Amino acid sequence: MYLVERDYSMIRLMYVWGFCQGRHIKVLAGFSGQRACDRRLKKLADSGLIERKRLLYGVAGLYTATNEGKKLIGVPAKKESIKLDQIHHDITVLDTVIYCIGKYKLSPAEIISEKMLHSKDGFSVKKHRPDFVFHFDNKIYCSEIELTLKAKDRLQKNIKDNFLNYDKQLWFVPDYQNKILKILNDNLISYPNIEIYNVEEVNHYVKSI
Repeated sequence: MYLVERDYSMIRLMYVWGFCQGRHIKVLAGFSGQRACDRRLKKLADSGLIERKRLLYGVAGLYTATNEGKKLIGVPAKKESIKLDQIHHDITVLDTVIYCIGKYKLSPAEIISEKMLHSKDGFSVKKHRPDFVFHFDNKIYCSEIELTLKAKDRLQKNIKDNFLNYDKQLWFVPDYQNKILKILNDNLISYPNIEIYNVEEVNHYVKSI
């Protein structure tokens, strides 16, 4: 198979985010249509560089980089598992990445994933890291996707950590999570760099493109 630069970027996206669905690859890799994207994904899968997994009923296939694919982009070729209880969260993270790319006029390469942030930490004690980070207007933004309520103390700690480490912290929360929204709103005075967004707004944007 003759590989072009976009093939490398597709495999890299799957590695950086753990997995991608076809609709994410279409936008993030710059395809004009889903059909052309799906054809290229099939060729990469047939070549053994990526694989498509169906892990949850009703959830479209998840594309991941194989060890051969990882070798091709120069990253460690080690087995990585997808956490079933995190799939919906991680899909929402990718949707939010697309939303922020559109809102702030960014390129996919300007978004740093939680996985990449942890890799920069090395082997030290694992720190809290947001779902992704980007630079905009000479400021560092972090984004948190919060679909379910964590322990209040943990959420408070994450808010404080983000306040100390980033210029802006963007929180994306579903409308129905009133307890999370209340905690965030209660913290606005102490931590004025908080901005709160609805996950529903993200979903509407992603469906429109």
